[in-house]
Amino acid sequence: MKKLKIAAALLTGLLWTSCHFTEEIHLNEDGSGSIALSFDGSQLLSLSDSATVAEQPKRLDSVVRFSDVLDEKRDSIRKLPPEEQQRLEKLRPYEMRMITDHEAGEMRFILSRKFREISEVGDAFNAFQDAGALDPAKGENTPMEPTDQVSQSTEVVYSFKGNTFSRRGIVVDSVLHQQRIDSLRGSESFLEESTYKLEIHFPRKVRSASVKNATLSMDGKTLFYEVAFLDYLLKPEVLDLEVLLED
Repeated sequence: MKKLKIAAALLTGLLWTSCHFTEEIHLNEDGSGSIALSFDGSQLLSLSDSATVAEQPKRLDSVVRFSDVLDEKRDSIRKLPPEEQQRLEKLRPYEMRMITDHEAGEMRFILSRKFREISEVGDAFNAFQDAGALDPAKGENTPMEPTDQVSQSTEVVYSFKGNTFSRRGIVVDSVLHQQRIDSLRGSESFLEESTYKLEIHFPRKVRSASVKNATLSMDGKTLFYEVAFLDYLLKPEVLDLEVLLED
């Protein structure tokens, strides 16, 4: 179970190197589907501890199911404040796939879950950050320490009803959000080339979209939209969109 510990350590450095996120959503006609947030962490390999890397296989392709981790660490989690227990419990539907190839210089993280309706899904990027709070390398009876990220300053609200899909980013705590904006000062140069991309697969063709720079696949059923990652961190509403599907 050391693999999640390593992932958590590397995730702490994601703001200090160029990074690319892709949020991919698959929607079925009945409103069910799946969401996956993938992160290309290849440049983070240079930040990892050499001794830690030496302990790992040259190539690793593994999956961590957070429902299993939460169950294993339930005694420790019960000792945390209620707000943090609730935050960690939101990870239960997710699993994290980690692909590492040290010789090829490749590292990818893919956080994914299924849903009955997309309104069940919260902010996948928040969940990606929260994943580092669970360290299965510690014994299940070892008390977990509260983190300083019990609250999230933003949230994402999804809706898919009839022919209309929407995604909205909301600042839920303006004070905390300003603190996090301030904490980014000095890292702008590292994030200049970083991106956050939406890739949404619909069950029918797209009739129209509220964002001008969005592109469509050849069959008209998949929408692509990309913004600068720094812009998204500062203003989550830059990825707001409404999509109207054909009948």
